[in-house]
Amino acid sequence: MRGYILIVDTVNRRVGRTIMYGMFAIMAILLWSSLSKTFFNPSLWTLEMAQFAMVGYYILGGPYSIQTEANVRMDLFYGSWSARRKAWFDVFTVFFLLFYLAVLLWGGIDSTIYSFKYGGERSPSAWRPYLWPIKVTMVAGIVLMIFQAVSEFFKDILRLRREDF
Repeated sequence: MRGYILIVDTVNRRVGRTIMYGMFAIMAILLWSSLSKTFFNPSLWTLEMAQFAMVGYYILGGPYSIQTEANVRMDLFYGSWSARRKAWFDVFTVFFLLFYLAVLLWGGIDSTIYSFKYGGERSPSAWRPYLWPIKVTMVAGIVLMIFQAVSEFFKDILRLRREDF
């Protein structure tokens, strides 16, 4: 379990820390959008590209936010619990998260296969970009999130055993 935790946490930390700088790319795209609408002919690609970049930012940064406990929780009761009680609760509830992620992964893989199967699915916008890159990104992010959820499950098991990780 410790080896799995080390590998998954390291990969997700590196991906998350790298993807953090994606916000600068999103800002640059939106800045260009504003400038092009003001001074030049408006660019057709900026809004959709900003949306794609934001999807990548959120979905690839999600596992890192789980790892650093930066995710949003309903802390009405949970916040005042001991670490051991939180671990018991998390060991139970992680299965709901894993089920949800498995359904997302199934749909994501199906949608990605569809995108490749029919000669490269394109967006119906005026820009018409291929959709497979963002779908592959989404599947990769969901897989990383599943790996991180299992890592958190293993951490909780070790907490309950009062072992260090």
